[in-house]
Amino acid sequence: MTETDFQDLTDEALRRWGTAHTPRLQELLTGLVRHLHDYAREVNLTEDEWMAAIQWLTRTGQISDDKREEFILASDVLGLSMLVVQLNHDFDPAATPATVLGPFHIDGSPAAPYGFDMSEGIDGVPLFVTGTVTDIAGRALPGAVLDVWQADSDGLYEAQISEAEEARLRAKYETREDGTYCLRSVVPLGYSIPMDGPVGSLITQTDISHYRPAHIHFLIDEPGYRRLITHIFEDGTRYLDNDVVFGTRKELITQFVHHAHGVAPDGTDFDSPYVTAEFNFVLQPE
Repeated sequence: MTETDFQDLTDEALRRWGTAHTPRLQELLTGLVRHLHDYAREVNLTEDEWMAAIQWLTRTGQISDDKREEFILASDVLGLSMLVVQLNHDFDPAATPATVLGPFHIDGSPAAPYGFDMSEGIDGVPLFVTGTVTDIAGRALPGAVLDVWQADSDGLYEAQISEAEEARLRAKYETREDGTYCLRSVVPLGYSIPMDGPVGSLITQTDISHYRPAHIHFLIDEPGYRRLITHIFEDGTRYLDNDVVFGTRKELITQFVHHAHGVAPDGTDFDSPYVTAEFNFVLQPE
């Protein structure tokens, strides 16, 4: 087939998909067709390679369920999730930056009072995270809800544990009248993304690190403000510079202070080690 024939085929595909019923859908679909055709020509895609790609996509769909989103993981490791975040969250420099949601968020976490231990019954060094939720002018936002979740010391989220029957390392904390919050958990550890599926199989064919730095997820959806999906990371933890999902932002790195003993932010008197961290969230107005 000549180059002219190639272009004729692409032009005809663009004409057909250009009949989409809204201008935005037309833009999305014709752009997709154009870039897919350009990619196939650029790499001289073979039939065997294309079939392998189709089979990989099929396996990605087959392993996904209501607790595991392998397509989100694929988007994450390709850097696409973080790119879309950056395109859609051009916040004021004073606002807390957004990062990726990840594949393991669960809706409907239980409401938790100030200082509630969302890690009850789970091994690990106690961690208290405190701070405020304000707008970019510094005004406190009372009643703001922080949806929090994290992995355990084995790098597993509740969504990955089939026998988990109750909320595990996740809760929703509400700020007090002065905008302050306090949560109790355990110190998070860096962990590998799931390597038992199509995404992991693909990564094993590269030199890409499959680890994420230690972090805690936060989602704050306050009326009148832009929805914030973000993490906090421990300063100095491993994998900050090569996070497999490209999610690290320097503004989200904070000190984790280690204490041999003492009175924790919730008033608990510890005679053993615990850790504190402080992070102030700043929301972008709509």
